[in-house]
Amino acid sequence: MNKNLSLKLAPRSKIDGVIKPPGSKSITNRLLLLSSLCNQSISLTNHLISDDSKYMIKALEDLGVSISSDTKDKITIFGDPKKFNNSADLFLGNAGTAYRPLCALLSILGGNYRLDGVERMHERPIKDLVDSLSSIGADIKYLKNIGFPPVQVSDFKFNGKTDISIKGNISSQFLTSLLMAVPLIGQDFKLNIDGELISKPYINITIKLLKLFNVNYINHNYSSFEFNCNDNPKVYSLDSGLIDIEPDASSASYFFAAAAISGNVRVEGLNKESIQGDIQFLEVLEKMGADITYNNDSIDVRKANTLVGGQFDCIAIPDAAMTLAAMGLFTSSPVELFNINSWKVKETDRIVAMENELRKFGATVTSTDNSLKVIPPTNISDNVSVHTYDDHRIAMCFSLTCLANKSVEIQDPECVNKTYPNYFNDFLKLLS
Repeated sequence: MNKNLSLKLAPRSKIDGVIKPPGSKSITNRLLLLSSLCNQSISLTNHLISDDSKYMIKALEDLGVSISSDTKDKITIFGDPKKFNNSADLFLGNAGTAYRPLCALLSILGGNYRLDGVERMHERPIKDLVDSLSSIGADIKYLKNIGFPPVQVSDFKFNGKTDISIKGNISSQFLTSLLMAVPLIGQDFKLNIDGELISKPYINITIKLLKLFNVNYINHNYSSFEFNCNDNPKVYSLDSGLIDIEPDASSASYFFAAAAISGNVRVEGLNKESIQGDIQFLEVLEKMGADITYNNDSIDVRKANTLVGGQFDCIAIPDAAMTLAAMGLFTSSPVELFNINSWKVKETDRIVAMENELRKFGATVTSTDNSLKVIPPTNISDNVSVHTYDDHRIAMCFSLTCLANKSVEIQDPECVNKTYPNYFNDFLKLLS
């Protein structure tokens, strides 16, 4: 990847067309991991092919899992945790959806594993997850800074403790990691949430996918999750050997937003029943004035007569909330986003990054550690160069600014390879 590259987007006034985004990153990486725990072959269709999913696939292959790419849109996993290699050196880039669940899984399986990633991964916290795993007998050592990757995982010695506490206010990936891995122990367990649980829709994805694999939890209103062995006699097995993955709702948000700003877009493969939390982004767009139509297997969004701002609680849509911030350049009134503290521990400190870049376009921006307020400019600045901070979502968010009929330069456009390698090609095809 050449970070010195940039992409110049010419002024555009309208977006129009039909698009089907690639498969959901959250679903793809969860299914890859869960499939590796089944003693059967499982095929996934419409899976995401991106940096994050490639890191997960490579790690599973390094662990001894056999994975074949049958076609461009189909991959088959031949799993069995009993056949995992008992040692491996894994490099996981900046893929939190790979690093954290694999850390939990391998710490319970036990062995000799080193988990590393890029420099930004060394700044993303993992202490709360490690503390929870250590409390039941996991042996995890920090190799550089305490509380952060890289880590070394060694043999698991279960101490009999069946109540685990995990903080809920940093990253939902911590709880997701425990939910997927704990049943491997073969004991009844209760996972207790310390504080408010953020990003509940991502936990819902985990719970629904686990159910497909005959792993069922009792959800006590998100304050605790209970696993009972007697209620789960067939854990990590799939009644059907084929799963079709729905398109990524976070990736769809850029097309939904572009249509709300200036045009008409149909996104195929998604409907109102999507298991992804970011589908709720459409409810916010409707409040902002966009026209939304839900079909059986697609969603239509049409331009708002007047795109209005407002105050929006984003605790359920932290990724799509970034798209709302960029839309604040186009609204007739300020956009205020709340409950976005998880932005600070993502690919970059997204609160700082979004504030910096929005100001380049003339917006007045204020922020706290948990909120962002965007007052739209009278005129959006032309010929702005956007620094993307090696963050795919910043690159995709600010692509929308060309719809102000302004030129914009996106630095390091290949950072979108993390989740949507073909994004700019797909986006440009719909512009006029």
